[in-house]
Amino acid sequence: MKEAYAVRRTVPPSAEIQAEIDKLLGKGMVNDPQKMLSELGRLGARLIIQRAVEDEFDQWLGRARYERRPERQRGLRNYDSGLRNGFRPRHVQTAEGELRIEIPQVRETAMPFVSKLFPKWHCKRLLRTDPLKALVIGGFVRGLSMRVVESLCEEAGLGKTSKSTVATICADRHERFEAFCRRSLYDINLVVLFLDAIYLPVRPSGPKEGVMCAWGIDENGHRALVSVRLGARESKEDWLELGRDLISRGLAAPRLVVADGAPGLISAVEEIWPRADRQHCAVHRLRNLQAKLPKSEHDRIRFNYWSALTDATSAKDGKLRLKVLISELEHAGYEAAARCLADDLDALVVHLRYPLRHRERWRSTNLLERSLGEVKRRTKVMGRFPGETSCLTLVWAVLDLFFSHASNGATFTDVDRQHLYRIKYQQADPDTLDEEVTAA
Repeated sequence: MKEAYAVRRTVPPSAEIQAEIDKLLGKGMVNDPQKMLSELGRLGARLIIQRAVEDEFDQWLGRARYERRPERQRGLRNYDSGLRNGFRPRHVQTAEGELRIEIPQVRETAMPFVSKLFPKWHCKRLLRTDPLKALVIGGFVRGLSMRVVESLCEEAGLGKTSKSTVATICADRHERFEAFCRRSLYDINLVVLFLDAIYLPVRPSGPKEGVMCAWGIDENGHRALVSVRLGARESKEDWLELGRDLISRGLAAPRLVVADGAPGLISAVEEIWPRADRQHCAVHRLRNLQAKLPKSEHDRIRFNYWSALTDATSAKDGKLRLKVLISELEHAGYEAAARCLADDLDALVVHLRYPLRHRERWRSTNLLERSLGEVKRRTKVMGRFPGETSCLTLVWAVLDLFFSHASNGATFTDVDRQHLYRIKYQQADPDTLDEEVTAA
């Protein structure tokens, strides 16, 4: 019987699939390992496609799951104020057989959500995979040893796989990563560049080291991963090396750089891209601010903080609103918190120079942190890496998978493009730009 109604869920379908995978792995190699591996392959394929659809929907809707609409959008019936409305099943043909994928539904929008993977005119699509490469690379991403991967290949009916075959497949992944590190960036023009780092146990012993990542959104609204490299201390020199490498490969200066408030990172960004706007991550700043306040004040200050940034009509207006909050903190006796908020204040509101519909997503590194969260999830089973090559290759592989299955990073209207053009070429007064866009 055809399923005709949307199903509401308290957790996304991808989380349910992940739970099935974890449950299956928890059983170990049971009496029929080939059947188990076949089911793992099906679930793995479903998980990749399901996450791609869910990420595409989040980008289309303009906010992540459980992220509330801004106050000013509630009650409006347009593209930006849509509400999630459950899921409807669709089926796709793959090399692993027919898979069920849950397509998110939406209400209170001018048009329905249509996934690029499941266009209305094509109900099923054949997705081909190379079982051997998928199993080997997937095994290493899950943290399995070479010996275990060899055994899995044989038990899965793929034939006896020699160490040389496994090594060749992994070497191909390393070569692709090296090609990524060398590739030309002359054809990429970024509107916004996000910088952040993740700390991992890169070597068999010793402290965790920083893996620095950089990605952005280009003038066509596409996501572009541009750098994954080691930065042991995440110092100014580490970030300078990353920036110089991007420049040497042809990357033009972005219009906006979004990063946390680490002094070395700030100094490096201002030295490498002196004419670019620098946005101090608003989420990092709020964390720093709350660390200097008693818990009883967290909810009130958090509300006032986000209200000041969300309701501001321009960078100048946002700065004035935050100064009011700084004054309140001072009068309440929270001098350390007031100094924290006042520090680097211009960089905290610079996103308010940019098109209205993109401000909330460009005021923090949350977009990059979300993808790095996927890296943490994939790498936590690894324990310690044997060395930096293995670590960097795996981080890149996970990010590459994440971005390749994600939808476009932004949709620019003609008004947005005119606004961005004036920021880039005419250096117009930022407050005038804000007023024009708000009026439009």
